[in-house]
Amino acid sequence: MMLLDGKAVLVTGASAGIGRAAAIGAARHGADVAINFLGGAEAAAACVVEIEALGRKAVAIEGDVADPTTATDFVARATAALGRVDVFVNNAGICPFHAFLDMPVETFERTMRVNLHGAYFMVQAAANQMVRQGGGGAIVAVSSISALVGGEYQTHYTPTKAGVHSLMQSTAIALGRYGIRCNSVLPGTILTDINKDDLADIAKRKRMAARVPLGRLGEPDDLAGPIIFLASDLARYVTGAALLVDGGAFVNLQ
Repeated sequence: MMLLDGKAVLVTGASAGIGRAAAIGAARHGADVAINFLGGAEAAAACVVEIEALGRKAVAIEGDVADPTTATDFVARATAALGRVDVFVNNAGICPFHAFLDMPVETFERTMRVNLHGAYFMVQAAANQMVRQGGGGAIVAVSSISALVGGEYQTHYTPTKAGVHSLMQSTAIALGRYGIRCNSVLPGTILTDINKDDLADIAKRKRMAARVPLGRLGEPDDLAGPIIFLASDLARYVTGAALLVDGGAFVNLQ
């Protein structure tokens, strides 16, 4: 079943990790895809090549989501390339691990600008395009299990992911009248560039995996299915929801 056949899907932070998995997964389900990226032009180009090999249109557009003008530029250029916006996946995010008591102001503010401010303006730009063209749409934001739990070295990060989750709840109300659904996925620990340094400690990696009922840490492709489901008509009556994708880690408190 091609769950996104003929749809135009936009994904931020899609040159690697969860964003890349979501972009390629959408193409496998029949979508044309526009990806946003910052740096890593070769990785972005490789993602485009893989999407095109599936017989779908693809375009890569560079831009820093921390700059509000990137949002309108990305949506406008993606719309010009693909014709419309049916699905928007807000994925771009950073997590430079740091202790709380000496958190540099610039680290805190950069994390806020990328993860939360970037999500706000990107979602706003995509929603405006969906409203202009009519026909509704779907917005899926990549939040985190960190929206629900704390992290000693993530005091700057966890509030942004809680904010992204809250943003989807509020935009679900604001945009429902236009037929636009807004949901979030909450990944557990996923093996991506965002945590590769932290998980370079093999003992820590094994300890974290042992806490997951399914017995392993997540991989980017583990998020593709849930994102595509929420973007598809299979979830046509789902909005304002949050889907944990964590291998059961959150419920394993014993």
